[in-house]
Amino acid sequence: MKFARVIRLDDSDLNVFDTPAEPGEWAIPGTFEYSNWTEAELDGKARQAFAHGWLGLESFGRGSVVAVAPITEAERADLVERLARYFVTAWGAPNLDAAYPVAEEEIAHMGEMCADQDQNTLMVIERELTEAGVKERFRLVPPQGASLEAFAVHGD
Repeated sequence: MKFARVIRLDDSDLNVFDTPAEPGEWAIPGTFEYSNWTEAELDGKARQAFAHGWLGLESFGRGSVVAVAPITEAERADLVERLARYFVTAWGAPNLDAAYPVAEEEIAHMGEMCADQDQNTLMVIERELTEAGVKERFRLVPPQGASLEAFAVHGD
């Protein structure tokens, strides 16, 4: 099983996001945070998070690059639980029972995106606000020989 982990190729995330995700955090697109945004809300660091940020599942901060990595079933189950709690505490879900299926869907979606990718494939996200809502594009960069651990903080 595979999932996405935040990596930091340089220090730019520390400067462009209000809350930068830490290297090694598991991550999802987290586009749900922008479902009701308007162009007026897309300014400065909020615009950068909207346009290019993955949602880290520990800090709930943003990272600009993730890499495909193996994940255990226990780690995956923990992510569903953590995201469900986030939906209750930060997004007003009425309770964990209501939040859990939505969290499961978000985690499953990220797992599906990573399933057929080689380990250490880099992923970046691009979003734009259109009249129809948020449009996402994902770009994949296949591993290039050297492992990411050779030059990027990738997690444990």
